[in-house]
Amino acid sequence: MTDELPADIDLADPQYYLNRELSELEFQSRVLNEALDDRNPLLERVRFLSIFTKNLDEFFMKRVGGLKQQIDAGVTERTTDGRTPREQWEEAIDKARPMFERQAECYREEIRPALADAGIRICDYDDLTPDQRAEMRDYFELSVLPTLTPLSFDPAHPFPFISNLSLSLAVVTRDDDGDQTFTRVKIPQNRPRLVEVETDGDEVRYVLLEEVIRANLDLLFPNVEVVDTAVFKLTRNAEVRRNEEVAEDLIDMIEEVLEQRRFATVVRLEIEADAPEAARDLLVEQLDLDDREVFELRGPLDYRELMDLTDLDRPDLSLESWTPQSHPRFSDLDATDAGIGPGASASEAAAEDGDTIFDEIRRKDVLLHHPYHSFGDTVQEFLDEAANDPNVLAIKAAIYRTASDSKIIEALIDAADNGKQVAAMVELKARFDEQNNLEWVRRLEEEGIHVAYGTIGLKTHTKTALVVREEEDGVRLYSHVATGNYHSGTAKGYVDLGVLTADRDIGQDLVKVFNFFTGPSLDEEFRKLLIAPVTMRNEFTKCIRREAEHARAGRDARIVAKMNALEDPGIVEELYEASMAGVDIDLLVRDICRLRPGLEGVSETVTVRSVVDRFLEHSRIFYFENAGDPDYYIGSADWMTRNLDKRVEAIAPVEDPDIREQLRFILELGFADNRKAWEMHADGTYDQRDPGDGHEISMQKILMEQTLAASNTPGVHRGISASHPDVPETLLVESHPSVMAPRDGAATADANEGEGEDETEAEAGDESDTEAATESATEPAADAATDPVVAAGTGAPKNGDPQHVLDDFPEKWYVPSSRHYEYAVRTPDGDRDYRKTAEAAARLVEKYYVEQSE
Repeated sequence: MTDELPADIDLADPQYYLNRELSELEFQSRVLNEALDDRNPLLERVRFLSIFTKNLDEFFMKRVGGLKQQIDAGVTERTTDGRTPREQWEEAIDKARPMFERQAECYREEIRPALADAGIRICDYDDLTPDQRAEMRDYFELSVLPTLTPLSFDPAHPFPFISNLSLSLAVVTRDDDGDQTFTRVKIPQNRPRLVEVETDGDEVRYVLLEEVIRANLDLLFPNVEVVDTAVFKLTRNAEVRRNEEVAEDLIDMIEEVLEQRRFATVVRLEIEADAPEAARDLLVEQLDLDDREVFELRGPLDYRELMDLTDLDRPDLSLESWTPQSHPRFSDLDATDAGIGPGASASEAAAEDGDTIFDEIRRKDVLLHHPYHSFGDTVQEFLDEAANDPNVLAIKAAIYRTASDSKIIEALIDAADNGKQVAAMVELKARFDEQNNLEWVRRLEEEGIHVAYGTIGLKTHTKTALVVREEEDGVRLYSHVATGNYHSGTAKGYVDLGVLTADRDIGQDLVKVFNFFTGPSLDEEFRKLLIAPVTMRNEFTKCIRREAEHARAGRDARIVAKMNALEDPGIVEELYEASMAGVDIDLLVRDICRLRPGLEGVSETVTVRSVVDRFLEHSRIFYFENAGDPDYYIGSADWMTRNLDKRVEAIAPVEDPDIREQLRFILELGFADNRKAWEMHADGTYDQRDPGDGHEISMQKILMEQTLAASNTPGVHRGISASHPDVPETLLVESHPSVMAPRDGAATADANEGEGEDETEAEAGDESDTEAATESATEPAADAATDPVVAAGTGAPKNGDPQHVLDDFPEKWYVPSSRHYEYAVRTPDGDRDYRKTAEAAARLVEKYYVEQSE
């Protein structure tokens, strides 16, 4: 192949790019499908009805609101896919409308009847008995009526302000003179939306609050006739204009944005399908709406509060509960002891106090995988221990989103109280978390903590923390680089990865990043981290182009990436060119994907899949095969223009072999999933994979099982295993003993038991380790008989014919589904080592199962 594109292919042509907004709506249809899918437990379907409502509310506030803002400003510039703002606005609304109708239909015809059959009845008010209606009237008069404030629209009263996403009741009344008045009644958000009705049996009954109010309006409007009513809901634009360059104070600017957002343009009106025409027309006129922005729906207009039903004690209607597990590396640590004091050796500290989290991280990098691993027992423990360790000098953390009762923030405050230098980067521009972050900024500043609010023109999106600790051999840096926020709540429902490391280069890079938050400029040179907006785009581009060069030279080339969104046109073009060069490209993209896979002559080697399951996939992993010497990365950035050019992001290389194996396993598991995964077509549509009559493979289910097994098996150090019978090893894997170096200060004799036996051999340079290293660095096409590197590292099995050795131990090896390896040998600790030749596999079998028994 040549480096030149075919003459008839122009990768700038809009036909090669999907629209961002329509692609996101495709993702939301996959979310809605979790509610439609009757294979899911009933309350899980209810949960996804609620999630879909929340997601579409945000889509209209952010994306549709932004498009409407561009239309009002007269913007006609076309996107990469060739659409103007108005065309996108029209297509997005047209695509969303049937999705809302399908949601309402699902509730009416499937969910609500199924709940009733299961003894959870959401009643119409008229279905209540006279005694129950009397009970509801008493409840309304005593607990709801005092909270209501009717706002009328007439010559004496202007049209009332209606807040964003609030549920309202439009009430048309008529007085004795026959004059009609429109009044808006806000459904109070501080009262339960699902009002429980007393029953004599085991059945649970609810009635919606808006129906209780509607049925008792005579108490709110005495002496007038209630002519008609309609429930409605408004969505306002969240894209408020702001000019950071001229802002005198960032906090004042954010407070102004929050205020402006309250009164922003309305972008959607949802109203009951049988609403009185006069009320509907009045709302459209007063709110200056286009008819296209009106959604007339049969059923409740908001399903968010249905989430409360998932708290019912009904395991028969729910998925099996999941409790995040402690990481095996930390489960036995003494978290109450601070650590190594000046003048004390690591072994003395370990003997007196037990190992600390810092001992464990110094010994070997740790991969955390939430929500499989507990956030509190890992990340929170890391910062808590740092806050109370007398040898910790400083703690720095970047906060994008955090819980309203954040223990992370409390740890930083404790650290400051304990005399440590503490610096916090709290991003005030994190959309919909501005108010929460403002409150934390004020609290931190009250405690005397150095706080940065963000940077002009950029959002800070890194998920990083740094602990500076004085130890007997000098100052050491401990880093946390992650894909998820420091938020204990979302860590229970979002799939995220993080690495805890004592790598000095990564620590020094984070020092530069944190200095930028409080200093004047961002360094443009980093040792290991890829940092946006200065180095990340270029480094990712180099990696993609390098794979293309390998493919053109006939070497193995492959890109595997897992992310939330692939939106950046420049990266898409690079991936097209790599595919045209022959690079195999496999992408796990949760939602937005502009790239079109499977286009003849352009993206024939590209596959795109999306996994939608009980936990929201949020982790980012990037793998570049590099002709047998692969690179792995994890971090905060998607392949989106905003992440690469308009945010401060951090991506870390992963060099630890055990962690690379775990990342490989996660990627392969994502492509093996045939229950919750979706396959993307070139036109941007998706089909859900179906196991049919075959074995069902669920990525998240297997990861939960693997995490439990690791947590409950003594001597296991990985947080998850790196192999499973349902997962074919198709990525290049790096064979190595799955061992861990001895703890600092541990006696040599302690390494002679269990896994320690292999550890001693590894330190001594065992020939099988040399064999593993040379094989994994050799091109897969190499032949052991002719390639001097492979031949020198392989050696013949002691017992002669390699096939004879393998025949004697058939249960100890198998043929993996791999393009690179012919043999997989089961290790005594339950892992796998991979070999290309029968000789190498037989030698490994002898090592594990013959020599050990002699």
